[in-house]
Amino acid sequence: MQSQIIEVPSFSGDRGNLAVIESNVVPFAIRRVFYIWGVPVWRGGHALKTCEQFLVPLAGSLKVAVVDGMSRKHYHLNTPTHGLYLPPLTWRVLHDFEPGSVCLVLASEPYDADGYYHRFVDFLEAVNADSVS
Repeated sequence: MQSQIIEVPSFSGDRGNLAVIESNVVPFAIRRVFYIWGVPVWRGGHALKTCEQFLVPLAGSLKVAVVDGMSRKHYHLNTPTHGLYLPPLTWRVLHDFEPGSVCLVLASEPYDADGYYHRFVDFLEAVNADSVS
């Protein structure tokens, strides 16, 4: 499965809005939840070896540059009713956070410091890519 935008079921009414993320929304069992805010420039700049993630902008907006070893894609996350699925071995850089933005991240695995590629060249070697278009 490639990186892709997935719609989060939501409901609107007189009492406001509600979005629901259950096991049928993301393609993995959720093992960790964290959120990012107050980002002055960028976050990420790494790829996860085996962990899947799902990013949801709870407030504000941000952009995500993604490389899968074969191509580059750019996403603009700006509504809490859509999240970005990131499979393992996907290099990501989160950037251009609007002031006040909060990004929720659901992960398929607990944190593991050894589960990351922090150097782009190591990531490219892992996915057997010489360059990316």
